[in-house]
Amino acid sequence: MSYKRLLTFGFTIISLMSLSSNAYGCACCAAPGEYSISTGKVDTFYIDILKGLRFDETATLFLTEADFAIIKGLDDLKRESDSDAWIASRNEFDLVNTFIGKTWKFDLRSKTGKAGVLTLPLPTQILTFKVDIHDDEPDRPNGPMLYKELRFKGVVTGGTGIFRAGVVKPTSYFLVFQGRGNGCDNVSDFTHWRLEVDGRKASYAFHGKLSSGTERSDASTN
Repeated sequence: MSYKRLLTFGFTIISLMSLSSNAYGCACCAAPGEYSISTGKVDTFYIDILKGLRFDETATLFLTEADFAIIKGLDDLKRESDSDAWIASRNEFDLVNTFIGKTWKFDLRSKTGKAGVLTLPLPTQILTFKVDIHDDEPDRPNGPMLYKELRFKGVVTGGTGIFRAGVVKPTSYFLVFQGRGNGCDNVSDFTHWRLEVDGRKASYAFHGKLSSGTERSDASTN
């Protein structure tokens, strides 16, 4: 092979490798203005993500200025909501969360000692939501950082302690994992969670952080 042909062949190989590398590197790149919402089966990919999520040890009961007036199913807490101990707790609970056998268990204990466990089987469907919220610098490398959610709607199959009286059939839950990242989902993308419980005798929500997540700023790279 002549030197000229060898040089041409080498240049072609390098060009192909570069194109392949760029294609691979941008497989997860997000596009400006991206908006995606889709529903699908909870497959092994998302089950592995759920197994990797780690909940912080603190959860907060969601309350507005209406306080317990809009809450149903937590009468034990309502009765002590005016106590100094409850006020000092800032609506915070100790949380132990497990995800075993495709079932979440939320073991919650108030700072005043009131406790209970919610049992939430994983539904068969997942809704994924990703959107460019236009808070990045223009022309950001690899595209904008997306706001994203994993949403699950299912049935509460068990409630003990402070949750027992409110969990009657049918009682449903809405669990959302929130975060930021590129076009591909990873465990570290999701930094916060929110759980709503709703039924004939229940209406309340908790929220908190995920210790497995990585807080991302505008300066972060995808």
